[in-house]
Amino acid sequence: MAFSMLQLFLLGAFGPRLVDALGVSPTVLGLTTTIGFGTAALLSPVGGRLVDRTGPRRSLVLLLLVSAAALALIGAAPGPGFLLAAVALGGLPQALANPATNKAILAAVPPARRGPVTGLKQSGVQLGAFAAGLPLAALAGGIGWRGAVWTAAAAAALTALWAYRSLPADPRAESAPPRAPLVPRGAIAWLAVFSLFLGCGIASVNTYVALFGSQELGMGPTAAAALVAVLGVAGIAGRVGWSKAATPGRAEWLPGALAAGAVAAACLLAAALYVRPLVWVAAVAVGVFAVSGNAVSMVLVMQRAAPGRAGQDSALVAAGFFAGFAVGPPLFGRLAEAGRYGPGWLLVAAEFAAAAAVATAWAVRERRRGPRTEAAA
Repeated sequence: MAFSMLQLFLLGAFGPRLVDALGVSPTVLGLTTTIGFGTAALLSPVGGRLVDRTGPRRSLVLLLLVSAAALALIGAAPGPGFLLAAVALGGLPQALANPATNKAILAAVPPARRGPVTGLKQSGVQLGAFAAGLPLAALAGGIGWRGAVWTAAAAAALTALWAYRSLPADPRAESAPPRAPLVPRGAIAWLAVFSLFLGCGIASVNTYVALFGSQELGMGPTAAAALVAVLGVAGIAGRVGWSKAATPGRAEWLPGALAAGAVAAACLLAAALYVRPLVWVAAVAVGVFAVSGNAVSMVLVMQRAAPGRAGQDSALVAAGFFAGFAVGPPLFGRLAEAGRYGPGWLLVAAEFAAAAAVATAWAVRERRRGPRTEAAA
């Protein structure tokens, strides 16, 4: 999970360096996220079917190898156009990540432990944020941002080798899994819409918080990148804790509550323009509330997925999340390029508020319908 989205966090953490080295404007910086996650959103439904057919080990090895290739090309980018093409390649591992890892959990983990294990698995994404914002950012200060990205690419390739040699072989499929519609329905549809709005806000924070710290709060490039690391550490703790709490009957209410907390976090970012230390509190709050909401939604997917369609249903919800990642940063980028970060963070707050409204409406609907049983892989 860490490698599947590492490019996002590297682009955000290295944003100030990319602006200087490649002539990347704030708007183009937002487009990197749009291209990567737009590709992931388009490929996710197909990726889910691929995982259901081929199994999690093959999918994870493919994910890691493509991640390594995309990171290597990002490190070699001579300009914005090449950078965008490399980021598009990185959309494939993002499309495979949740279906492959969720399928593995459903196959190997007892139902009572799936929530905590899912939270730990989802926290891998935030481990990527920490790696980009602290050790890789520090490495970039010594060997340059390209060398740091190439180091990440080498780590992904080595992890692919480990996965191939260490993970159990995928069982031979006796028959094709049932084909799910490419348009989500029922609970999966509600979770996809929630993830769309949540993704809009999270992507804007991930992409622009370091640039915000550098341009508006007077922070150096390494200190600004540390904001991404702080967000990542808080996200790890939040994803593990909230996913453990997402038991049937309680899990339905958590997405709305976490999105409401994310609204407050976005408002703190806006307030940091006047009280600068609040930016650190805001980064923690985004990790604890907004980032954790995605992990809880994946727990709910596994509780609600139709038998034999865990990969496909995970992919449909992930597609909504990735679509939000594609839409949010360009909207924020236009405000950032004009130096209007305050209205930008209020836009993020509005996106989180929309996610809270969708999640709460769904929870009320589910309560009226009564309890559900947890699905099998």
